[in-house]
Amino acid sequence: MSMINKFKEKIKGSLSTFDRMIFKGHFCFMHKKENRYYLLSQEKVLLKDFGKFALKVTGQIKDSAKKIAEEANRPYIYLNSPKVSKEEIAKKIMETDNIQQGLICVLGSVELCRAFSVVSNKERKELELNFMDRKCLYLYFYYLDEEFGFMHIRLQTWFPFDIRVYINGREYLSRQLDAAGISYDRYENSFLNISDLEKAQELANRLLTKKWDRTFDNFAHKVNPYLKRINKIFSKGYFWGLDQCEYATDVMFKSRNDLMSIYPDLVEHASLSFSSKDVMTFLGRKLNNNFLGEIVSDKKFRPQGVRVKHRMKENNIKMYDKWSVLRIETTINNPREFKVYKEAMRKGELRKTWVPMGKSISNVYRYAQVSQESNMRYLNALSAVEDTSEVVAELEELCESVQKNKKRYSGFNPVSKASCDIFLAVLNGSNCINGFSNKDIRNILYPNLPANSAVAKKISGRITRLLIKMRAHKLIAKIPHSFRYTVTKKGTRVMSAALKLKRKDFPQFLMTA
Repeated sequence: MSMINKFKEKIKGSLSTFDRMIFKGHFCFMHKKENRYYLLSQEKVLLKDFGKFALKVTGQIKDSAKKIAEEANRPYIYLNSPKVSKEEIAKKIMETDNIQQGLICVLGSVELCRAFSVVSNKERKELELNFMDRKCLYLYFYYLDEEFGFMHIRLQTWFPFDIRVYINGREYLSRQLDAAGISYDRYENSFLNISDLEKAQELANRLLTKKWDRTFDNFAHKVNPYLKRINKIFSKGYFWGLDQCEYATDVMFKSRNDLMSIYPDLVEHASLSFSSKDVMTFLGRKLNNNFLGEIVSDKKFRPQGVRVKHRMKENNIKMYDKWSVLRIETTINNPREFKVYKEAMRKGELRKTWVPMGKSISNVYRYAQVSQESNMRYLNALSAVEDTSEVVAELEELCESVQKNKKRYSGFNPVSKASCDIFLAVLNGSNCINGFSNKDIRNILYPNLPANSAVAKKISGRITRLLIKMRAHKLIAKIPHSFRYTVTKKGTRVMSAALKLKRKDFPQFLMTA
């Protein structure tokens, strides 16, 4: 059973779609040395002159960016440090200038990159054009796009001009909801309420079938003027892949109070109860001897709330709260940990089979599929958590006397040793199948007591009175036509809470007092 079904009286519904998505475009053919030399031959550039030629092309790209900003009457800003938050700058400009659509700004920053450089091969005594780590200018084009909302494009201005497109699935959905006339309440990057959740999910799913390459090629041609020359020389353009992906399931609670009534227990359960094996299960893997990666779970306190994160190698799943929304989010950085069903060569024959998933944008649907399955497995595991907000009231009632059949029964002290002993005996796992009897409880509490002794009969009478008292408080119920009892749902909740209070919460409180 999913946690959504268990706490459905507190939940409006759920929505699953992409969150942050980073698409990377690169020229695959540039990784072959002969293609790099072919480019220079077509441009009639010698290896020794590559530096001057690259600077010239970089200058053209930079001038083009300034022209784009000028024509849109938007600022071009050079940043002296790459550590400055470019997103904050762009959002501040957007709010100050009241940008409703189009280019917000262009930001320039010198950063580390993997780019072409001419190096000397001492063994062969010749120059070579290789990939090297160096620094170059990056251009950030921030847009309030008609379709994708707030987004940006990051262009490397030195060969081979790698490009990244950053979009957000919820920004996209917000635009789609506006176009469809569906009302919603939004808090930062989450939806607190949507008037038509079913239609909203349909609109969000459009991302799964979108023609991404056509869209991104249009973006690339806008910001990289040298792309036309690349297309002409090689009759090819950028190969697009999904470099990083976050897919989140948002569980929308009716109020912040409804979420917070169970969220502390969800955090505790996720932090203490989920093992490495559980994390692998959530992310669709089985624990075996061939696994060589690292699995780490951690809890982080943020200004917005508490976040629990489980990482398996480069991929992770996390849980956090955003006002009245509980978010379960799977992040895929290395898709090869998952499988995709596609055509592949097997024994010299092309046939469909399960193979490791690559970063191609053709696998976007599969990213969503495995992430959604991961999120749902996590939510199902959270269904073991009980709502302690109700248990608190029930514990208070347990301390009060009750009346049944004109007879009054005293309350329990839920943290006394005597009460906890009987609660623990009743909740013993061996009682789950066929229930329990007076004798079963006596054997658990007093395992070494002679069966027919006078002391045994006295204790048996005491246990009988306790069981009658527990029935009056509706902690247990009698199995019809037998002398056996079973624990009620209320009994499981209340007695478990009392034991937790005694064994865990009280010692922690006393340690921090």
